[in-house]
Parts: sequence; structure tokens; C-alpha cells
Amino acid sequence: MSCVALALLSALALPAGAGESALKNPHQGDAARAEQGRSLFNQYCSHCHAPNAETADRVRDVRRLRLRYEDRMTEVFWKTVHDGRVDKGMPSWKGVLDDDTLWTIYTFIQAVQK
Repeated sequence: MSCVALALLSALALPAGAGESALKNPHQGDAARAEQGRSLFNQYCSHCHAPNAETADRVRDVRRLRLRYEDRMTEVFWKTVHDGRVDKGMPSWKGVLDDDTLWTIYTFIQAVQK
């Protein structure tokens, strides 16, 4: 499998019927969920984004998402993991991992932002 958050430059694709403001991580700030997300990140994402997201490669460094995207971080993450960026090596995870698993991974990513 490929990366979870490589080249997060796409626009947001929201679930049907959802407004842009409706996109929110249901597990934000949950330390136990972030730890579960770390384990899932290491299982699904670390071969591209390094174990525990500790990479020196700025392009693949998901710890810099807040610096890159500020208020759009959640939307860019969600669009990228759902639609993928195949041209950059990032697959679509929609249908592979359920939404709760993706949010759990994102909770870890939120916890490691620089």
C-alpha cells in the first residue's frame, strides 16, 4: 500500500449533503484515539511517511500539514485520502479503510503537527 497524506494539494470533496463547515474530525483531541492512530499510521502509511511520521523528507512530512494548509488542513487531508493523488504515488483509501479508521489516523496526524 502507498501513503496516506502525500502531496495534499487537492480541493475538498465532502460527503454527500455535507457543507464545508461540516467536515470535522470526530476524534480530535482524543489522546487514546491518537495512539490508536499512530499504530494504524505505522501499519498503512509509514513505508512512505516514515514510522511515527518522523521523516526528513519535507514533501512526505505529514507533521507539516498545519504549516502548509492552515485552516484547510482537514479538508485537504480528507480529499487526499478519499480521492488519492495517483500521479504522486498516493492511492485512494476510500473503500479500503473505513471513515472511522481514516479519522483515527488523522487524529494521530493532528497530534504530531509542528
